[in-house]
Amino acid sequence: MPVVVAALLPVFLLIAMGFALKQFFMKHESQWAGLEQIVFYVLFPALLIQTLARADLAAVPVFDVGGALIAAVLIGSAFTLALRPFIMNTLGASGPAFTSVFQGAVRWQTYVGLAVVSNLYGSVGLTLASVAVVAMIPILNIIAVWVLAHYASPQKLSWNAVMVTIAKNPFIWACAVGLAFNLLHMPLSGPVYDFMDALGRSSLAIGLLCVGAGLRLQGIVRATAPAWVSVAIKLVLMPLIAIAVARLLGLTGTNLAVVACCASVPTASSAYVMARQMGGDAPLLAEILTMQTILAAVTMPIFIAWVA
Repeated sequence: MPVVVAALLPVFLLIAMGFALKQFFMKHESQWAGLEQIVFYVLFPALLIQTLARADLAAVPVFDVGGALIAAVLIGSAFTLALRPFIMNTLGASGPAFTSVFQGAVRWQTYVGLAVVSNLYGSVGLTLASVAVVAMIPILNIIAVWVLAHYASPQKLSWNAVMVTIAKNPFIWACAVGLAFNLLHMPLSGPVYDFMDALGRSSLAIGLLCVGAGLRLQGIVRATAPAWVSVAIKLVLMPLIAIAVARLLGLTGTNLAVVACCASVPTASSAYVMARQMGGDAPLLAEILTMQTILAAVTMPIFIAWVA
């Protein structure tokens, strides 16, 4: 546990610093929006490309790790959808509010996940977490867009529009490029690698600062029951499902710990943007994001230390 906490501490300190910078120094949303764009379209894709391009994929259980996380996403999504009548009828959530509960319950914060596994397990951890990106982002985007279109959006999106939205995700393209370099044995070395490495190393710190800047502490004072449902599913149920499936697949040690880490991170900050664009309850999702990010500082080390 002390080793896990020590690895997590810098991550949550960077998130706290991002929050402090937003309150006292960089107060304008436009400043953070620009940083987020750079991280999303340049820095993080560079990290994924250079990590996957040089990874020894034969030495890691790519399909088992990816399969465990996909199974957790599908089971967690089905469970949350099954709870919809309870969330809407008993807890009084509207359709848009339910979509925010859903996004909060099943999506994952890539920046936090990669930063933690990098601190704990180095290049092997980054490779496995990159596998998680390949496995989870496409299916999570498909499900999230479908739920928003079905329960929140005034306009029903066609499947073509959904697929275009997913195809535009730079993380998916970065993973495809990195895997292509790896599988085709194309060299990524010298100045090109150094350039990509410099971009990638800066992505984690800046990405975590952006996560902190997006926190809304005022929302947790009046936390609603639907928000707590989303928090419980994401921070407790999802890790338990992922760990159970991973153990059924025979994963142990570092491989199992990476699955636990990726499944126990808070939800993605990009979910807030999607909620605003597609008619979801954005204030509720901001509340869920803040609660999960704070509570994950407690729940993540418990799950990672449990399986490590």
